[in-house]
Amino acid sequence: MQPHPPLANSRPMNLHIETPRVVRAAVTALLIALVGPMGTPSATHAQDADQVTLDRLFASGDFFPDRFGPARWIEDGRYTTVERTSQGMELAAYDASTGEREILVSAADLTPAGGRPLAIHDYFWSDDGTQLLLFTNSQRVWRANTRGDYWILDLESGDLRQVGADRPEATLMFAKLSPDGSRVAYVSENNIYVEEIASGTVTRLTDDGSRTIINGTFDWVYEEEFFLQDGFRWSPDGSSIAYWQLDAEGVGEFLMINNTDSLYSFTIPVQYPKAGTTNSAGRVGVVPAGGGETTWVSLPGDPRQNYIVRMDWAANSDQVVLQYLNRRQDHLQVMLADAATGEAQTILHERDDAWVDVRDDFHWLEGGEAFTWVSERDGWRRAYRVSRDGETVTPLTPPDADVLAVEALDEESGWLYYTASPDDPIRQYLYRSAVDGSGRTERLSPSAPGFHEYQVSDEGDWAFYTFSRMDLPPTISLVSLPDHRERRVMVDNAALKSGVERLGRTPTDFFRLEVEPGVELDGWMMKPSDFDPAKRYPVLFYVYGEPWGATVQDRWGGMTLLWHHLLTQEGYIVVSFDNRGTPAPRGREWRKIIHGQVGVHASRDQANAAGALAEEFPFVDPDRFAIWGWSGGGSQTLNSLFRYPGVFSTGMAVAPVPDQRYYDTAYQERYSGIPQENPDGYTRGSPITYAHQLEGNLLIVHGTGDDNVHYQGTEALINRLIEAGKHFTMMAYPNRSHGIFEGRGTTRHVYGLLTRYLTENVTPGPREPGAPISDMP
Repeated sequence: MQPHPPLANSRPMNLHIETPRVVRAAVTALLIALVGPMGTPSATHAQDADQVTLDRLFASGDFFPDRFGPARWIEDGRYTTVERTSQGMELAAYDASTGEREILVSAADLTPAGGRPLAIHDYFWSDDGTQLLLFTNSQRVWRANTRGDYWILDLESGDLRQVGADRPEATLMFAKLSPDGSRVAYVSENNIYVEEIASGTVTRLTDDGSRTIINGTFDWVYEEEFFLQDGFRWSPDGSSIAYWQLDAEGVGEFLMINNTDSLYSFTIPVQYPKAGTTNSAGRVGVVPAGGGETTWVSLPGDPRQNYIVRMDWAANSDQVVLQYLNRRQDHLQVMLADAATGEAQTILHERDDAWVDVRDDFHWLEGGEAFTWVSERDGWRRAYRVSRDGETVTPLTPPDADVLAVEALDEESGWLYYTASPDDPIRQYLYRSAVDGSGRTERLSPSAPGFHEYQVSDEGDWAFYTFSRMDLPPTISLVSLPDHRERRVMVDNAALKSGVERLGRTPTDFFRLEVEPGVELDGWMMKPSDFDPAKRYPVLFYVYGEPWGATVQDRWGGMTLLWHHLLTQEGYIVVSFDNRGTPAPRGREWRKIIHGQVGVHASRDQANAAGALAEEFPFVDPDRFAIWGWSGGGSQTLNSLFRYPGVFSTGMAVAPVPDQRYYDTAYQERYSGIPQENPDGYTRGSPITYAHQLEGNLLIVHGTGDDNVHYQGTEALINRLIEAGKHFTMMAYPNRSHGIFEGRGTTRHVYGLLTRYLTENVTPGPREPGAPISDMP
């Protein structure tokens, strides 16, 4: 259950697996194209440079950041990037040391005979750099644009031709060149194909693909919860392809109803396994690249009660390595499988009383004799060096500190690069530790508080470096490593920074608050620019609260921050707290205390935070506490409102999960257990159980076309509230997905609705201590 688009700014986990094309920053660009100038009663401020209005925020483009990339590191300290010209897109290469620029592919090179220049949605180089594979005309599949058309450009001859030209338009997925660059493999309509580039000869490797037999790609739940979309891999020698096959027969089909796009309504079926129901059966096979029979890997247990969450070649062309996770997700096995026989053996076990996180921080060392691994086996998320047989496990990173992500492995120099924040969980820095297990560790990022993010070159000597703070838009620069010397600024976001500075915002305050003996939560607070500590202000709590996201991070807050600033202009204080169970780098116990009782600890922490806030800060007005959140934050809003009536006078829940039984197997069972084994945990953790305790004002917002968190859950909650005689307000957005952004003006409308509902139900502005709210203007 991922946060809604304005929050979804963490990068996808994409190391050592084929990079998912889930580029969440693209969601913002999509919003730019879709929002419209529709007015709303809450847009009361003139469009002055020192004020945020809904129109400025969502329709003007005043606060949209500049972009860079996508960029690819190539050999010899060079990188390539896509640039737009008046003629179309082109690919340029830069020397990192000198900045010297070379046009590798012009817009003219990307123009088919008699056609227009191709738009570059993604691109991939052959190993020898002589051929370019282009992804264009992309189409959305669930969250990301993962199907479209592919073209091959031969840089030596200039020949440009379409791959899979005999396939239906925009049906190719995950095309990739063979290691020698002579062939390209791709998925189309759930079958895998290999095409010879020189002759155009196509070989179909699988022929059983259908709606329920899925070859080389994945079903809904694998994509959503395990970030798996691309489901096949070339062997290093190009002789074979290893791939996933899912059998989705028997998986429940959820029918979404479209009432608006035709005279008669129609249904949109989605195979979606709800908690406790039948999963797809997954298996991995190896097939000759020239065609032939598939050799299936022999795995123990019922394939519908296990997940194959990662797979790749094991640093050779004879074995594949895979990560095999049981349905409870508390036992993960790293296995090596013989490509010729399918025989598999387990080399490493990961067990946890709660759940095991699937991670992508896997790199081979010593020509395949060892690999890096990230584990919480000692209570902290540390990087380890593991021998190929799994017998020797050596810690590389310091104890009592969580690794956030492995950024690169420079084996030649003997360093593992990773991000962490051992002393301050709301921030992030780049470190490196020696891979020899000596414990040598260095912090490379500057000490400036904030979020330091990196795209490190394969050799570990260069990086694209993004720095931001919650109140400071990002700067993207090129730095050398390990000295971290800035060589060039790629994006300075000067206009955005200037626009934010002109708002005259008060800096966001970060602090910790004790909510129970020995339990401190990280939080932040935004105040009105004319804040008067002698008065009392209404407070809006912003919550997510589930294991999939954190709200208290000192990184650029984007549109969400600026909308919250709009509310401070109206006289509100806005706060947020990361409760226990959120993915903060504060150790395993912090994150996994919520296992089996999702929603219980979170709502208690949020309610306790409200009480502690009122005790700590006399300028907040507990009679005017409101709470809002989206997705998991919508669920926490409902739980906080229902379970602790009287703490919050108003709640705004967007796309919530009122009943955990309605969410998918992989996510909900990971954190809540299997419902047949923990029915009480599902009941106690679900907001719908406590709907009869509602006091105060409630707004529920949901898109009827939400394939992720189904509108069904909101309708079930509505029925329960009606049964209990509770009054509430709701807004349904027809056919909108989980992000509620499709259609012109939608995002503008959503935030206009939230703004209006808050101001109408929680009186804005300060009041004198002791003065009744009814006396306020």
